[in-house]
Amino acid sequence: MTIIVKNKHTLQIDEFKFRCSIGKNSTTSNKKEGDKKTPKGTFEIENLYFRKDRKKKPSTLLKCIEIKKDMGWCNDSRFPKKYNQLFKLEETIRHEKLKRRDYKYDFLIPIKYNFKKPITGKGSCIFIHLTRNYQPTAGCIALGEKDFLILIKLIKKNSKIKIF
Repeated sequence: MTIIVKNKHTLQIDEFKFRCSIGKNSTTSNKKEGDKKTPKGTFEIENLYFRKDRKKKPSTLLKCIEIKKDMGWCNDSRFPKKYNQLFKLEETIRHEKLKRRDYKYDFLIPIKYNFKKPITGKGSCIFIHLTRNYQPTAGCIALGEKDFLILIKLIKKNSKIKIF
C-alpha cells in the first residue's frame, strides 16, 4: 500500500484524500539540511511514535513506540554516526526533540529518507506529523489528527510513501 503526496495540499491513500501541508519551499530531488523542502521520491516508513501522556495507543498495524522525554532525532552534521537517527538526547548534539510542548509530535511517523546509510547534510527528521493550521513545514508532511488516525489504520509496516 502506497501513501501518495500528490501536491502541497493533498495526500492520498486508496480512495481516501486528505488535506496536508509540506515543506515551506515545496519539494526537491536535491534535499539539503535546513532548506525547508520535502524530499521527492518513494520511501519506506518507520514506526509510529506517540505521546502516551497525551494520547492512548492508537489502532494500527505499525509498531507503536512511546515517546520518552530523553528521545531526539539527530540533525547535527558534526555527528555522522548519529545523523538522521533516533538517539538519547545529548546537549552537545543538535536535534529535533520528540517530546515537544506543542501537539505536533503527539503522533509521528519517520519517513525513511536518507535513512539506511545517511549522508550528513542531505536532510534529516522528515516525519509525518500533526497540524491544526496546515501551515507549511520545515520539510515534513503534516496532517490533521482525525486524518492521521484514519491513515494509520489503513497502512502497514511495509507501506511506502511516494512524494511528487
